[in-house]
Formats: sequence, C-alpha cells, structure tokens
Amino acid sequence: MRKIQTSRRHLLALLLGGLLIAACCISGSVSAQAFGLFGFGRGGFAKPVGRGMGPPMGPPIGRAPPPRVGGGYPGKPPGWRRPPLGPIIGGGVVGGIVGGGAVASGGSGNGKSGGKSSGGNNNNGSSRNNNNSGNNSGRGATPVAQGDLPYVPNEVVIAFASTATPQAIGQFARRYDLTEMETQNFALIGTSLYRWRIGGNRTVASVIAAAGGENIVAGVQPNYLFTLQEDAIARRQGDASQYVLRELQIDKAHELATGKDVLVAVIDSEIDGKHPDLGGTVAKAFEALGGGEAPHLHGTEMAGAIGAHGKILGIAPAARILAAHAFDDTAGIAKGTSFAIYKSLQWSADNGARVVNMSFAGPADPMLRRLLAAAYDKGLVLIAAAGNAGPQSEPLYPAADPNVIAVTASDSEERLFKMAVRGRHIAVAAPGVGIIALAPGGSYDLATGTSVAAAHVSGIAALLFERKPSLKPADIRAILIATAKPPGAPTADSDFGAGLVNAYRALTALDRTAPGAEGVAKDESKGENTNGNP
Repeated sequence: MRKIQTSRRHLLALLLGGLLIAACCISGSVSAQAFGLFGFGRGGFAKPVGRGMGPPMGPPIGRAPPPRVGGGYPGKPPGWRRPPLGPIIGGGVVGGIVGGGAVASGGSGNGKSGGKSSGGNNNNGSSRNNNNSGNNSGRGATPVAQGDLPYVPNEVVIAFASTATPQAIGQFARRYDLTEMETQNFALIGTSLYRWRIGGNRTVASVIAAAGGENIVAGVQPNYLFTLQEDAIARRQGDASQYVLRELQIDKAHELATGKDVLVAVIDSEIDGKHPDLGGTVAKAFEALGGGEAPHLHGTEMAGAIGAHGKILGIAPAARILAAHAFDDTAGIAKGTSFAIYKSLQWSADNGARVVNMSFAGPADPMLRRLLAAAYDKGLVLIAAAGNAGPQSEPLYPAADPNVIAVTASDSEERLFKMAVRGRHIAVAAPGVGIIALAPGGSYDLATGTSVAAAHVSGIAALLFERKPSLKPADIRAILIATAKPPGAPTADSDFGAGLVNAYRALTALDRTAPGAEGVAKDESKGENTNGNP
C-alpha cells in the first residue's frame, strides 16, 4: 500500500511540474511578442507572422543589395555592432535615436540633437539601451520626456491589409480612438499609408502593441522624427573663399557639364527660391507640411550648394531643383516626420528626379527602407548626410541604408569634420566645413556639416547625368568612389570612405578623350585613386 501511495505522489509531482513548464512557455511567448521580438525588435513592423496577412513590411524579400564598391556597406569587422533599427515597441516607451544622433535612453531620455545619452556618449551602445529599456518598461521606468522621443508622441502610421474594407477601417479607428490625419497611396511600394492621431491619452507603444495583433493591420509603426544635419555652432556670418570649387576642380568640370536640366530633388526645409543666386533654379515645389512657413536657412543652403549661379557658384549651376518642403522652420534644429519624408520621396519619383538629396538623419524606419529600395530600383540616385552626432555615434539613417550614398564632410585642409559620424557605410567625403552658402532674404553665411557635403555630391551626380543620362545608381556610386582621392594610405575602414570626391575626375572617368584625362589615368595608375577596399 505504501508503494502505491509513493507512486501516486511521484505521478502527481510529474503532472504539476509539466503544467508549470507549459505555463512558463506560454507566458514567455506572450512576453516576447509584447516586447516586439516579432516586430520592431528586428527592425520590422509590430505584426506577428503567420496570420494570413502576407509578408512583414520590411525590405523586399530576395532582393540583392546594390553593389557596394568602396566606402562599402557595413560588414562585420571586429567590434562592429548592429546599427540601431528604431526603438523596440512593447509594454512601454523605450529609447531610440533622435535626429542628430542622441539617445533617448528609456527612462532618462537625454535625447536632444547633438546632445549626450545618459551614459555621456552620443549613441554609444544605443542598441543595448533600447533592449534594456524595453525589458524595464513594464517595471516602473521613468517616462521619457515628450520632447526627447524619437517619434511624434501621439501619432502612428498604419498600413492595412488589401482585404480591409472602409467600414472595417472605420470600426478599427473608433475602437482605438484614432483620428485620421492623412492618407496617401505610395505607388513606389504599392501601399496606402494612413497617419493617425491617438486619442484618450494612449501612448504610441500601447497602440502599436494592441493594433499589431489586428487581422486587418498589415503594419504599424511610429511616425519617426528626423533632423537636418548642420553644425549650428560653427555657422557664422562672413565672407570666405569658395575653396570647394578648388577642391572639386569645378572650373574644369564645368567645361564638360553644368548639370543642365537635370532634376535634383531636395527634401529639406522651405527653400528661398527668390534668392538672387537661385533665379529660375527651382523647377517645382511640393508642400508636405501644412504650409505657411517662412523660407529656412538649411533648405536654402542646400539648394545653393547644388545650383547657385550668382555671387555663389553651385556644383551644378544649370540643374533644376525639385523643392520638397518636409521639415519645419523651427529655430535651431528643424524637424521632419516619417510621413512627410515618405510623401516627398514619392513626389520626387513622380516628377522625374534623377538625384535625391537627403541632408537629414534619424532612426532606422522600416517603411522608409522600403521606399528607398523602390526608388533605387526605379533609377533614383539617393544621397544622404552621414550625420553630425560625433565619432561615437552608431550609423544614422537614411545614410546607413544600403541603397544610399553616405557622405561625410572635410575641411579646406582635407581633414575630417570632427563631429561627423564614422562607419564603414560611409562612401565618400566632400567639403563641408566653413562653406560660403546662401541664406534667406538674399543674404549669405557660412555652413558647416555633413549636410552641405552631401549637397556637393548631389551636384556632382547631376553633372554625371548630364554627361551620360543612361547611368544607373550603381554606376554613379562606382564612379564617385573610383575617382575619389584618399587623404592618406587607403584602408578598408577609412573615416573618409573611399576618399574626397572630385567632379572633374568623375567626369573624365566617363570620357577619356576629355582634356587632361590622360593625367587622371596616370594618377590612377600610381595608386592615388582607390575604392577604399583592401
């Protein structure tokens, strides 16, 4: 009898142990999903896979990345860390990159552009901070200050399944207390996106966590914030020699091409198209915001660096600017949202842009990644500023996207701009320190930062397109890299990418019969030209 009772006790213990293990497994899977391990934790949308909703809204599956000749796409060298993929959205608000590169680190949220994380270094270890913040978000973490969030605090962007009816979408909006702000179909990716305002004091994180499980939702994400990349401290009034013209050999380059009628989209703040040096340069303008904002310094500077033709000479003075107003006129650091950038990119593609200048930076945005890939496939050359968050920053976007040419900045002595973001994703460098630039109201100033360096490279791309319109984005990248000049001995992970661009060398690479081409070929044979790879 005692043996039977002992066996029963053992059997009961086994049954209880089995039930306990099963409960832990179920709880663990729910927690993992709640903290975004099926969504934002991998840089995608907060949408579980396998619910009959089609593939997640990340980059197209099976699409090979573009050739990375020199400067290269980030590989995995010793000490390399995965670039930040936007904040993990789960049980609470967590950290992420804010524009210029600072980290809103979960609780403390010291995330102003160009500022420092709670650890003291811009973006140092932001991926780890994101994960830690996510794990602590349900345990009484201090709320992040609204101004430090890397996204609009009361908005979400949602894509619905193709089978969703207007009635179902309306019911969904009422259930979650969402107000539709705008809706647009993006032909580049064949998707309609909705921008919603959240009511009822609900957080972005809570709406994403709940809406991500709805059958009619194909993808949901924050409306991220990006900031224009310029060093406001280094900017001052005054005259300066346009050393950029000498560095890039623009006088010789303009004997071959001036960018005549090449359309360059500038996604930026409001451009002062009435500036005397920009007469007739702005071909079309697009309003991605509500309108009514004054011409802004940053957008005017970028347009001038590309196409000025007055007291100041741009790199491609005969190019035409497609002015996409996607950033506000906030004094200091102008901001733009994901949705405004989406619309501007779609408009640029619809209006025949050959080059898109993106002198801004922010977190990795899953939907922007899809749009950039589609624009690249359509033949648009995408050029972006590396960012001014300092050498400790992790790669910023869109510059770190594999479809984008990332540009860093150098000064008149060919030294790297000290606040430029580093990384193996950097393709090339261009002059970007103490650049005489246009300012609203017919005035001038000095600009410093990776923003204006990117605009100079966009101008060179326009010159190349005038010379040979059949060029593809991969061709432009390869030419820029192959004709760049390293400031020293070439290395695989140079902070300059492949080196300093040169407009004349790039153009003569297309036409070896051009005057002086023999000298370029001779220089290259000596090893002065390299692609930045070992």
